[in-house]
Amino acid sequence: MKTIGVLTSGGDSPGMNTALRSIVRTCAHYKIKCVGIVRGYSGLIEDNTKVLNTRSVRGIINKGGTFLYSARCDEFRQASGRKKAYKTLRNNNIDGLIVIGGDGSFTGALKLKDEFNFPVIGIPGTIDNDIFGTSHTLGYDTALNTVMDAIDKIRDSAISHDRLFFVEVMGKDAGYIALRSGIAIGAQEILIPEVNTKINDLIDSLKNSKKSGKTSSIIVVAEGYKPGKNVYQIADEIQEKLPNYQVRVSVLGHIQRGGRPSCFDRVLGTKMGVKAVELLKDAKTGIMVGTQHGKIVTVPLKKAISEKTKIDKDLLRISKIMNT
Repeated sequence: MKTIGVLTSGGDSPGMNTALRSIVRTCAHYKIKCVGIVRGYSGLIEDNTKVLNTRSVRGIINKGGTFLYSARCDEFRQASGRKKAYKTLRNNNIDGLIVIGGDGSFTGALKLKDEFNFPVIGIPGTIDNDIFGTSHTLGYDTALNTVMDAIDKIRDSAISHDRLFFVEVMGKDAGYIALRSGIAIGAQEILIPEVNTKINDLIDSLKNSKKSGKTSSIIVVAEGYKPGKNVYQIADEIQEKLPNYQVRVSVLGHIQRGGRPSCFDRVLGTKMGVKAVELLKDAKTGIMVGTQHGKIVTVPLKKAISEKTKIDKDLLRISKIMNT
């Protein structure tokens, strides 16, 4: 393993730069050349590459986003596009590739492995925390802290004006951000894709809290919550049935992806970067680097993208107790 390539793909997440820094420095430690691919699989097709050294990653450990940039790439979904990508790998004498991203990025990495017998390693970088085989993905912890901080500020306004706020957070297919942040900020209710909470149940909960003297509330809603209505429609329905509330909606959106990575994500990204390089160095391939119980673990990439993570039922139970 003389040359290792690295790219970031899909949605950016805090900690990607930390992992990139770790990969480059670990390559330098083992006297391995490191080549960065700019703009993910698009850059791999277009041969948009640059050699990275320890100076290239100076000062990025505390930066959000990814200094290699990221992009969606429809062309890579086609066999012809992947042939171009493989040609870039060969032209740059790259012996193995580290892909930082989510399940779509890992699917692309597996295609390279299966179609060209090319060594690949995956590092899970997504704030949604929806990759099987790891308790934490890069960026998840930072996103939780960002959401918590934002909702704490929203609560100040809710209390001051006796308002009911619906706060939508990211989580198209998974409610991990909503559930943990909802518990952390003391949400009245938490609406997630994994639980079919009825609107009538939500109304009953709000009525009961009103009877107990509660004048303001926060409802955390994962964007993938599936009642057949979006967060604005839900808020309108609640306003109609509970006219005594002043109902407001706040969609946090992409602020959840940005910002300085937390200490947890910086340490995690560093550990994952070292492990990814060492796996390729030891001729391992088709593996995702994850973490379980504070320890770095490895999981087959195929298993990471084919199996589904499950919501923490104990956290669901705790959230119901806290809503009493």
